[in-house]
Amino acid sequence: MNDILITAVRVIDLRFPTSRDHIGSDAVNKDPDYSAAYCIVETNSGLAGYGLSFTLGRGTDLVVQAAQYLSRYAVNRTLASITDDFRAFLRELTDDTQFRWLGPEKGVIQLAAAALINALWDLYARAEGKPLWQLLSEMEPERLIGAIDFRYIDDALSPEEALDLLRSRRAGQAERLAPLEEKGYPAYTTSVGWFGYSEEKIRRLSKEALAEGWTHFKLKVGGDAADDLRRGHIVREEIGWENRLMVDANQKWGVAEAIARTRQLAELKPWWMEEPTNPDDILGHARIRREVPEVRIATGEHVHNRIMFKQFLQAGALDVVQIDSCRVAGVNENLAIILLAAKFNVPVCPHAGGVGLCEYVQHLSAFDFLSVSGSLDDRVIEFVDHLHEHFVDPVRIRNGRYLLPRQPGYSIEVHQESLTRFAFPQGAAWSTTE
Repeated sequence: MNDILITAVRVIDLRFPTSRDHIGSDAVNKDPDYSAAYCIVETNSGLAGYGLSFTLGRGTDLVVQAAQYLSRYAVNRTLASITDDFRAFLRELTDDTQFRWLGPEKGVIQLAAAALINALWDLYARAEGKPLWQLLSEMEPERLIGAIDFRYIDDALSPEEALDLLRSRRAGQAERLAPLEEKGYPAYTTSVGWFGYSEEKIRRLSKEALAEGWTHFKLKVGGDAADDLRRGHIVREEIGWENRLMVDANQKWGVAEAIARTRQLAELKPWWMEEPTNPDDILGHARIRREVPEVRIATGEHVHNRIMFKQFLQAGALDVVQIDSCRVAGVNENLAIILLAAKFNVPVCPHAGGVGLCEYVQHLSAFDFLSVSGSLDDRVIEFVDHLHEHFVDPVRIRNGRYLLPRQPGYSIEVHQESLTRFAFPQGAAWSTTE
């Protein structure tokens, strides 16, 4: 890798018109166009690295511009100069003395950093000839720790504690890998219950998903209370009570309303209530969890950084950590959050409702199982059955489980034809009425 020189970084505004079919719709985001700031790291070796940050349409151009700005820290550097001290490189991105004022470590800046960092990890894995999950799980614990920024979280998890945990999990990795290779990682489907779907479509999709082997299902809620319950019972009628149903409010309610609505929905016996209120309200989540103890509380897809996750865990504000591959600063920060969750004994069930997110998170969850948690108990990855055809190495699902990726990299390379067609605003999908 000492000879791999980064020569350029291209960032593309990539958008898919999913709002036309209500795909991805929820109580708050009713017309999403699944989109991404798509980052290509070019080198002198013929290898390239690919990364993206997921967005919902308008505003993607802001993330693109921020990623273009941050790319100056990678161009004209060797890959090894970055990966040998990944923590230092991460801080270059997050500590830019003037750009930091727009964050710090949140929002557009964080999304842009994630696109670039994930592309560099993709390049790293390709250079090593391994899928990312394998690169991470085979990496020496000391090198993994060197990629993590413990600043602001070492009061809850010290580098020494994290290192001890990683070392202790080295034993038994081969035994854990065997069933993962044979059966895959458990998943749940959100594709049956988007907010904009009719009740007839929800019933049909639930029935079809059950026949395909799914045992975990998620329904979007946050509309009229009676409608939410009726839609929930439709899903229950199709999947039965032995399978698991989760509900997701997508931040719709204030704390008091979230408590009341979660109590109402408890008759559906949901496995968790997701994002019941504003994702920044740590104490609000803690109160909801305390006052409706019969329903587990899940959140994380809009949590900005490792510091907020630390506080959610310290406050006892959640039962399920839902990491997102590009809401925080890419692989590096997700490693920190996965380790924090293990310290507090809270399962990690990644968010993957968006373009490319399924391709991403399968790697992080496999690493978590092999190198951190060592368990599949109460752990699932979200799956949505949309837009995978645009990826060179798309996810593979069998009987409601993710099969391990085999190709080198982070599985996020998009076909050139798709880049051309869906680039915004000049792509054919946007310049014509298809």
